[in-house]
Amino acid sequence: MNLAENLRYLLLQVRNANDPMQTHEVESFSRVLGVSTERIAVHDMLNSLPSRQNTEQADICLLGGSGHYSAAGEGEWLMRALDYLRQLHAAGKPTFASCWGFQAMARAMGGEVVKDMERAEVGTHTLTLTEAGRADPIFGPLGETFFGQMGHEDCVTRLPANAVLLASSRRVKNQAYCFADAPIYCTQFHPELNRNDLLARVKIYPEYVERIENIPPEHFGELCRDTLETEQLLPRFVEHVFGGG
Repeated sequence: MNLAENLRYLLLQVRNANDPMQTHEVESFSRVLGVSTERIAVHDMLNSLPSRQNTEQADICLLGGSGHYSAAGEGEWLMRALDYLRQLHAAGKPTFASCWGFQAMARAMGGEVVKDMERAEVGTHTLTLTEAGRADPIFGPLGETFFGQMGHEDCVTRLPANAVLLASSRRVKNQAYCFADAPIYCTQFHPELNRNDLLARVKIYPEYVERIENIPPEHFGELCRDTLETEQLLPRFVEHVFGGG
């Protein structure tokens, strides 16, 4: 029995209305969790916040990438979103955040996010667990090193005070963290994506490959591989929080 099938999810998106990755993101989380897309409610964070009722009805909140928006920026919508993330933490709402969500949660809780092209990453990259990561019930089974799907120009340069660093890459120290006082895990990489998913993302956002790797987009596939071990992070998160793991 798949425990995840009986839970309700709230995916908090930061994407333009015409972004084809809106649907793709839902499908990616659905696939890796092994649940129907009907179990995943979606809310557009650019225009409003979820109601208290919608938040409480969800068992787990999910955040992914953003396409065209930076967690290091400014704007009323972003300040509103950061305040909402602080509320999720205060309420102890089980949350898994990747990429933009990773950065936004760090900033919301007092960390620092900057745009840094020297530390930008795209493609499949090698990550290494910290001592805390090796001891963590969700990350530990990955082994000392593992692969993750990347696509970011912003990075977290300082974690919140109550965050526990779990993994790093060669370019970026802060690649994954959890909170010591809330069931919230965050990854700079995308555990919800496989190789084909990442290739689909880059087809929509080819500028990432050109700016970061300085290669033609048609050669991007050479930088990618499947990451089956990393795709187990979300199911383990569900089992740990709701299955007594």
